[in-house]
Amino acid sequence: MFKGGMDNLMGQLQQAQEKLQEQMKKNQQELEHLEIKGESGAGMVAVVMNGRYDVRRVTIDPSLLKEEKEMLEDLIAAAVNDAVRKVEAESQKRMGSLTDGLGLNIPGGFKPF
Repeated sequence: MFKGGMDNLMGQLQQAQEKLQEQMKKNQQELEHLEIKGESGAGMVAVVMNGRYDVRRVTIDPSLLKEEKEMLEDLIAAAVNDAVRKVEAESQKRMGSLTDGLGLNIPGGFKPF
């Protein structure tokens, strides 16, 4: 009787693993195509990045081109950092939702990621 229960549990774990791997692959593909915008200087500098942290576009308000070089460099760095934080947050949100849909009863305090 115990063996049947163990086989059932192992089968459920195998199905959960396959489902998790499939969903992770799907999420990674979606993140690659996702575009997230980071900004600084009240939107005067914007950086668009995908979920793989590839910078797709940088937009700089023309009025900033008259400013000091160091200030523009700081604004670009801040916009990139903003985009990185947003990509990380979106990635964590998507990965966190993976275990919600598995139907597993994970004990409190256990975090698989």
